[in-house]
Amino acid sequence: MIVGSDLARAQLVARSIDVISTHQSPSGAYPASPTFSAYRGYAWLRDGAFIAEGMSRSGQADGASAFHAWCARVIGARHDQVAGLIARARAGLAVSAAEMLPTRFTLDGGDGADEWWDHQLDGYGTWLWALAEHTARHGARVPGADEAVRVAARYLTWFWNQPCYDWWEEHVDQRHVSTLGAVHAGLRAAVDGGLLARKEAAAAERAVADIAALVAEQGVAPAGHLRKWLPSGQGTVALVDPGEAVAPLHDLDTQGLGGDAVDASLLACVAPFGLYPVDHPVAVATVAEVERQLATDGGVHRFRADTFYGGGRWVLLAGFLGLNHAAAGRRAEALRYLDWMAAQADAAGQLPEQVSDVLLAPPRLQEWLQRWGPVAQPLLWSHGMYLMLADALEVRA
Repeated sequence: MIVGSDLARAQLVARSIDVISTHQSPSGAYPASPTFSAYRGYAWLRDGAFIAEGMSRSGQADGASAFHAWCARVIGARHDQVAGLIARARAGLAVSAAEMLPTRFTLDGGDGADEWWDHQLDGYGTWLWALAEHTARHGARVPGADEAVRVAARYLTWFWNQPCYDWWEEHVDQRHVSTLGAVHAGLRAAVDGGLLARKEAAAAERAVADIAALVAEQGVAPAGHLRKWLPSGQGTVALVDPGEAVAPLHDLDTQGLGGDAVDASLLACVAPFGLYPVDHPVAVATVAEVERQLATDGGVHRFRADTFYGGGRWVLLAGFLGLNHAAAGRRAEALRYLDWMAAQADAAGQLPEQVSDVLLAPPRLQEWLQRWGPVAQPLLWSHGMYLMLADALEVRA
């Protein structure tokens, strides 16, 4: 089959649905990768939400609903933990990263026994966003979702301004713009869904406005594009009661590095999260700078200093860049990224996490091979992003 043909594209859509469906746990969780040593047996809210969105867009409503029901159980069960964290923050007590909610869970919804870089807020925002998209698209009623939405929204409303790990489990001392974009989208969805009590909705709306103001003030580099993280991200940000009238939450020291470099995760702030519309100057500059710095012949690196498995090109990030081109009406460019994604599939039609033919740090590849074995394949998030981009381009199985 010739990569780039309509038939080949449609076949990989069908194969991606099959790979995701086959490996979905009876619990509803989507394992990040069923075979990769460091991911096996675990599901991430972020990865799973994008996988579910791909399945939902492809008409696989039951599988996506099962994932969202799993998330609802996992998050809803942490009601008391979130209430305790908020009570401590309200009393002015410090809350450390180690005490925050996990970012990945066992397939049955437990916290897991293995150590991980766990404090990542973006997954909770991404789930709220994906649940709202799925519900609007299919009219789905997900059991337990109402309470879980309230738990997740309260958690994000209180702690959105705290430093945490980014998408790549790095830099826990920074406030990452891609994380803020996910939280912004999630809280918008929670408010629009009408499930929050009046005071909770008002607090979430203030958080949404504060995030947008903070990113506009500190998250845009002098060149006009979004930056990887905000200036002065080190340390724990003081928490304030979001239910009270307070001074701006982002009245912080602006001295510091600020991370003017781009990260490919910033693409999500434009499409699909909509922190900036596709035609906004910041969105245009961000997509262009990510493509200039990080794209090579259809594949996309995470960031210039990446050394994980030598810093290869990630399949799912090609999906995000293609999604942004599609949203801006650049169909030919979007198709180029879709076809590069498809070209990375193995003989069984399975997509990897990244490919190692063009590396940013070649000497670092071997150490990761020795530590964790070959690159994850299949990575279900790669298949989910293929489905999202294929849907945006009206490619059907």
